[in-house]
Amino acid sequence: MDAKLTLSFNQDVVTRAKKYAADNNISLSRLIEHLLTQVTATEYKSLEDYPIADWVAMVAEGDIEYKKTVKSTRKSLKEEFFSSKK
Repeated sequence: MDAKLTLSFNQDVVTRAKKYAADNNISLSRLIEHLLTQVTATEYKSLEDYPIADWVAMVAEGDIEYKKTVKSTRKSLKEEFFSSKK
């Protein structure tokens, strides 16, 4: 069963990925599904340990940036909301 997922990417990366997918007769969704399957097939300790194929490096652009978000507490969200109303 397929599940919907919303992702955000740099527009240039999306354009190149769509071209790559079209050139290889695969949908962008299936291409990303394949990549995620490959990443999760083996337990790597970090993304730096994952062996990235040359073609992924060609599709990617710029330095790798990993963003970690801190889970907000209910109290901090409430404070943020009320401070924005001032």
